[in-house]
Amino acid sequence: MAARGKSEAFDGPQNGNRLIDSLPSGPRTAVLAHCEYVELPAGTVLCVADEPFEHVYFPIVGNITLMTKLAGHRPFETQGIGSEGMLGVNLILDVNRSFQQGIVQTPCLALRMETEALRAAIRRHSALRRMLQRYFSVVFEELLQAVGCIRFHDVGQRLARGLLLAQDRAPTAALPLTHRILAETLGVQRGAVTLAALKLQEDGCIRYSHGRIAIIDRAALEAAACKCYETSIGNPKSLCHTCRLPPNIAHAPSKGPKGE
Repeated sequence: MAARGKSEAFDGPQNGNRLIDSLPSGPRTAVLAHCEYVELPAGTVLCVADEPFEHVYFPIVGNITLMTKLAGHRPFETQGIGSEGMLGVNLILDVNRSFQQGIVQTPCLALRMETEALRAAIRRHSALRRMLQRYFSVVFEELLQAVGCIRFHDVGQRLARGLLLAQDRAPTAALPLTHRILAETLGVQRGAVTLAALKLQEDGCIRYSHGRIAIIDRAALEAAACKCYETSIGNPKSLCHTCRLPPNIAHAPSKGPKGE
């Protein structure tokens, strides 16, 4: 059930995904040889809970959200994935099954790789194996923090944090996020998001219009967010610490990197 999207072969030496960029040249070249560049529109379902992965994804720009559903309750986000990570890290456990649903939250530029190609590369390259093991441990640490955030922080604080991370991963003047999408991400009723967004707008943090949210005072939005955002950005081990994109990636071209 993996998304197809617009794609082309990738043969460049750089890609903008921090995981792949951290690899030594040998395993990095081996991984990139099996990757293709894809443009994924918002709302694209990349994996379904309890089903195997067909592909793994290494985002370059944009945000993928992992959603969990408990019986009798609304789905909610447990993790966001940007250029600092990947979708499909479960494979490092030799488990080809998605624990959650993966959905593109904001339009993504990503590298897509077939599942079996990554599994073969993991067996062949110890540096790749170690890197994904470290990444999995940091994901686990972030999930523990997310549990506390959901339990103790109010909707307004969590909304502010989510908007900050969305902009970090996809720097743009306006984020294509509707109240419905945000409600699904936060696992709350749409009315709760509307009230929280209205408060942020009244405080001069954001401007909301026609399904797009513009961050107009980032410092004020950071002040409104829960401390989870500040903690994540300030922690060198954190995934969020590396999710802010450099200028050359933040303004990535609309076409793929082939031949550039």
